[in-house]
Order: sequence, then structure tokens, then C-alpha cells
Amino acid sequence: MREDGHPSAGPTERVRWAPVVTFVLLACGLAWLTVLPAWISGEGLRHPLIGVMLIGMMFTPTLSMVVTMLVWRAPATERLRFLGMWPLRPARRVILMLLIGLVAPIIVVTVTVAISGALGLVQLDVVGLSGYQAALAASVPAGTALPPVGILLAAQLVSIPIGAIANSVSAAGEELGWRGWLLPSLRPLGTWPALLITGAVWGLWHSPVILLGYNFNRPDLVGVALMVGGCVAWGILFGWLRLRSGSVWPAVLAHGSLNAVGGLVFLLIAAGAVPDMGIVGPLGIVSWVVLAVVAVILAVTGQFRRQPPLAPARPTVPAPTP
Repeated sequence: MREDGHPSAGPTERVRWAPVVTFVLLACGLAWLTVLPAWISGEGLRHPLIGVMLIGMMFTPTLSMVVTMLVWRAPATERLRFLGMWPLRPARRVILMLLIGLVAPIIVVTVTVAISGALGLVQLDVVGLSGYQAALAASVPAGTALPPVGILLAAQLVSIPIGAIANSVSAAGEELGWRGWLLPSLRPLGTWPALLITGAVWGLWHSPVILLGYNFNRPDLVGVALMVGGCVAWGILFGWLRLRSGSVWPAVLAHGSLNAVGGLVFLLIAAGAVPDMGIVGPLGIVSWVVLAVVAVILAVTGQFRRQPPLAPARPTVPAPTP
């Protein structure tokens, strides 16, 4: 019996380090292999196929999970349950967590941008939308008639939930590995160690593109450290959605929502301003503070103690009958 009152995965369940290490090495190795052409060519993020590489990289955690699970020899239904893919019940709880997963990243990123603007960390223009207007003008031929900028911005904001659902397809490629497999595999260590380790691995996995200047335009260890910090912070929220619901899909939708709303600061920025994404971006330092507040609220209200039991990582052997 775990401290939170729910039965553990098994009476002798513990972290199986060999599969965990295999999964981590596979995921990180395949990530490097996927973007290797960008490194070999010297073109980096200017490589014409970098978009394809980035999407392909997002599916390497799932591929690594599948390879790792081949040694489990567990029934397929138990695999799906352990990964949080099925069954989706109780339906009311899963639906509630899905809604939170959709909305929470939008709120966190919006608050991050607002705090950054209030503290003068980024220059915003939420009235004139001068930065957004400049970006629109640069994206079309000179003299092209455009609808009022307010209407275009409203359309962008309304499309965020749609983008979240669309982005969930590629986000699932990551989440089935991180929150689907790695987090529950580490849960015998305790909820917080499992959350923090999973987040750190998730951040380090991004190294091959961060070192090319992706996300923060810091192609160095500082950029990697920023990514690790951002992934640990978001990983706590995503992990809570996973463990609280018993399903991986709320975390998948939350990841898709984060990707959809991540560029919000560029819609509200003043013309000529250049945001430091390591500070004001969705994975930047200000977001860490906002997410830390969210984590404290979840912890104080006992949300991390309410976890439905997961299927065991391997089938249990029934005791022999006398």
C-alpha cells in the first residue's frame, strides 16, 4: 500500500533500471540520429528538411518505448493500461483532466507574458499590436490589403484550441514515452523523484536541437540548462495530469496546447522588440516561477496524493493454490 492509500503496482514492485536506462539511451540516441543531417551539413536550423527532422524527433520516445517494451512479455491489454492509453475511465475524471490539459498551458503562457511585460522584461504593445502588424506586413507582398489587425489577432487566439488538438498528434509521439512509460516506470521512487527525473531526461533529450540554437537561440550549455529547467517545470504539470487521471491523453493534449500557444509573446510584442525566450518564453525562467506556484497549489491541496493505481509494469504471477 502506498502512502497515498492506493495499492502499489505490486507487492515487490521496484524500478527496473535496465529497461529505464535502455529507454533513455535509445530515445536520446535516436534524437541525435534524427537531426544528424543538420549537423553534418553544417546548415543547422537552416537545413531544408529541418521541419521534417523535428517532427520525426518527436516520435523517437514512442519508438524507444516500443522497443523497450518488447522485453516485457506482458499482455497487450496490460501494456495499454500501464501506458495510460486505455481504458478511459472513470470517464468524468478523464474528461475533466483533458479540459484542464487544454486550458492550463494557455493560462500559464498568458500569465507568463503578462508578468514579463509588467516587469519590463519584454516590451509589449497590446493596444496597437505594432509588432504583430509589422510581422503581417513582412509576410505578404507590399500593398496587399489585410483585414483589421484586431480581427486577425482574434482569429489567431480562437485557433489556439484547434491547434492544440492538431499538435497533439506529434505531441503523443513524445508523451507516450515520457509520461506514458518513463514516469510510471520511475514511480516506485516516489512521485516527486519520478516527476523531476522524467522532466530532466525530457529536457536533455532536446539537446541536439538546442545546441543548434532552437528555442532560445543559445547553442550552448546555457541553452540546454534552460531547456532542462523548462521541461522539469512543465513536466510537473503534465505528470500531475497523467498520474491524477490514470490516462496519458490529458498530458498529450496539454503538450499540444503548449506547442500551440508557445508563440503568444510574438503576437503581443511591440515593433522592433526582440524577446529573450530564455526569460519570457513559454519555457523561460518567468514560466518556471508561474509553474512553481501551480505546483505548490497542487501539492498543498493534496492533488499528488490522489493517484489511481496503474497496471503493473510486468504481469503478476498468481500465488499457487494449496
